[in-house]
Amino acid sequence: MNNDLPAIEVKNLTVSYGPVPALLDVSLAIEPGQLVGIIGPNGSGKSTLIKSLLGFVKPDFGEVLLFGEDAEKAKGRVAYVPQRGSVDWDFPVTVREVALMGRYGKRPWWRDLSNEDREIADYALEQVRMADYRNRQIGQLSGGQQQRLVIARAIAINPEVILMDEPCSALDPIATAKIEELIDELRENYCIIIVTHSMQQAARVSHRTAYFHLGKLVEVNDTEAVFTSPEHELTEAYIT
Repeated sequence: MNNDLPAIEVKNLTVSYGPVPALLDVSLAIEPGQLVGIIGPNGSGKSTLIKSLLGFVKPDFGEVLLFGEDAEKAKGRVAYVPQRGSVDWDFPVTVREVALMGRYGKRPWWRDLSNEDREIADYALEQVRMADYRNRQIGQLSGGQQQRLVIARAIAINPEVILMDEPCSALDPIATAKIEELIDELRENYCIIIVTHSMQQAARVSHRTAYFHLGKLVEVNDTEAVFTSPEHELTEAYIT
């Protein structure tokens, strides 16, 4: 990792879907090792920002750089943790097989996974405290265990940046606290971006918070400063 460059640098990013701008002239820099919360009401551009960082959408204007490279060229350095509800948990695979899915993008399609790939996947399960469940069918996991497994699959990619979309969605308070504890541990090794509707969660886990509204980046600052800014009112009802 080149610590002389921002992990993520967004410059004057504008993205539209037809005539409607989803992001408008957004500039943002995130340093390696930071844990940044992305908050804002529905339709504020949070999902489009994530898609831009993953190289899934092309900007109308501006650019997205990951460690100085174009987002499309740096895909192997970024991992995505989707919402737990987007995964088919009835699919007949084991915990270890899901972790191994994170390695497929590292190998040509004609080559089998190596012993090294398996070791990396097993280590990812250890990091999220799921190694003891490696042979269990994923449909037998609790909600919190499922979320930890999705994170393990991302870790197995061996990324430098991890993008998390509502990582505690539909989890009970105990499972949420465990996931937040895990995220706090992972920030030692990764730059982490968390999209969340929960202001309380952003306040608990984030070093910095970026607040979006109507496709514009209203403010990015240390988390406490964002939530105490006199320039705008942030309420839980507004964010959700």
